[in-house]
Amino acid sequence: MWHELPVEPAEEWRRLERAHILSQPLVAAHICTHAHMLAFAVRHRDRHEVVGQVMRLAVAAPGTALRRYPLGNTGGADVSAVMPMDIPEDLFRLARGE
Repeated sequence: MWHELPVEPAEEWRRLERAHILSQPLVAAHICTHAHMLAFAVRHRDRHEVVGQVMRLAVAAPGTALRRYPLGNTGGADVSAVMPMDIPEDLFRLARGE
């Protein structure tokens, strides 16, 4: 069985944000990423993030299905759910298949 070494909370959140950027065009992956973000918020007792993720879970599927999502948005409650953001260069290349 494969196990990943534990990571610090800040690094775990950074990975979730990066997963969110990549998952936005895919309904199931987008919902799954927000579910993981919600689980992180619950584990860390971050009420603001819990509320933000519940709200994002409600709109992630229809927004993705209708192709109405802000490219590059990191998906956390600390940023507007409708604000496009720069996509990190390595993720941009990965998404393009380079």
